[in-house]
Amino acid sequence: MSKSKKSEFRPNDYVVYPAHGVGQIVSIEEQEIAGLTLELFVITFEKDKMTLRVPTNKATEVGMRSLSSPDVVSRAMATLKGKAKVKKAMWSRRAQEYEQKINSGDLISIAEVVRDLHRTDDQREQSYSERQLYEAALERLTREVAAVSGSDEDVAQKKVDEVLVSRAA
Repeated sequence: MSKSKKSEFRPNDYVVYPAHGVGQIVSIEEQEIAGLTLELFVITFEKDKMTLRVPTNKATEVGMRSLSSPDVVSRAMATLKGKAKVKKAMWSRRAQEYEQKINSGDLISIAEVVRDLHRTDDQREQSYSERQLYEAALERLTREVAAVSGSDEDVAQKKVDEVLVSRAA
């Protein structure tokens, strides 16, 4: 059974790890941990200067996935164009929901957070925690858009900004 999971990801593949966003598999190595020999994906997150080791048999369980298809990226961009849906719940509850969406690793959910927290110049200023969540979601979105389109993050950032600005106009 673990054979099928192993073939899903290979070294040099870009993957999305829900809690950290887009990373690249550098290698697959074996390590002995607590007397057990485990096979691990070694994933680097260049931007965060972080290396993560994920057991190959747990990768799909923890939500690690391949990059989204261009179709999913265009659906995420369409989501950005939509009208912000801000619930009337208390901020702490909404913040918790936004955090869950960001850490779900689902590109559409992340796009919803960016859409809901985006502010134009003429709107009231964001609180510190709103801005933190917005920037986290925006970074995850642009990193994946960049990785899928094969461009750098600046190009992806401009693409996302254009969609958000066109929505406001």
